[in-house]
Amino acid sequence: MSEQKYVGVWPVMLTPFDENRNIDWQSLEKLIEWYLAAGVHGLFADCQSSEMFFLSDNEARKLVRFIIEKVDGRVPVVASGHTASALSHQSEQLIGMAETGVDGVIMISNRLALAGESDEKSLQTLQLLTSQLPESVDLGIYECPYPYKRLLSDETVAWCAQSDRFTFIKDTCCDLAMIKRRVELSAGSRLHLANANSQTLLASFEAGCKAFSGVMANFHPELYVWLYENWQSEPEKAQRLSDYLSTAALVENLDYPICGKYFQQSLGNFRTILCRVRDSQGFNNTFYPGAIDAMARLGDEIRKSLSL
Repeated sequence: MSEQKYVGVWPVMLTPFDENRNIDWQSLEKLIEWYLAAGVHGLFADCQSSEMFFLSDNEARKLVRFIIEKVDGRVPVVASGHTASALSHQSEQLIGMAETGVDGVIMISNRLALAGESDEKSLQTLQLLTSQLPESVDLGIYECPYPYKRLLSDETVAWCAQSDRFTFIKDTCCDLAMIKRRVELSAGSRLHLANANSQTLLASFEAGCKAFSGVMANFHPELYVWLYENWQSEPEKAQRLSDYLSTAALVENLDYPICGKYFQQSLGNFRTILCRVRDSQGFNNTFYPGAIDAMARLGDEIRKSLSL
């Protein structure tokens, strides 16, 4: 297994829905091709951006199989779908996801223990679930903010690195000091840290982090690809780009994932902005669309300056 498999830019995929809030497969195929045309290095399917807590287990597996089929080996695909509360159901979900043919199955940190329960309890659950999953599939963890955010302890990160099973942590700590510590804890292992935070991204690359997996790859993935691939050789341009990406990422707060679907609709990839996770009816009556459009226009100027 190449140590470089889980590096680079990994969009957290949106799920398009039709007028009846069923999965819009035609729009999903357009989205996949759009990501790949931007040069991304992998895809994170059936995650929070995919509205995984609002998909049935059967829908989740069908979604991931479709993505794997359309990607056709061009980049690796990881997926989660780890949403259940009961441990037995969690095991079924993860084993079922492993059977879809994904490269990696991603566990959700807040499913490992209840809010208020100890890091030791979380690690015990992680170890139990790991023992139940086939060794043929790589594993990862995502510090998903919903329904609550559980950050991984140093002990958990160290165990994942030493296990030789884990290859991917989607890091949402947004804390550069913690990111640096996690990079040190995983040094020399198969485990890669995928920073989700645009504001700390360039500094995290400089500290040894080798991946980005954040929601803003649903707006301008090619800019994140450029930053990842060129930050060392063109530091001045990289700093300017990082300044833009850090500021642009504030639109995450404008009714995401609706704003992401609005942007995809403006590109012609999505037919609707409908979600299951929240009501999108009033979105177009806010200032949010104008802010997304302005961000996109500025992004186009940055893109031209980088000859993209």
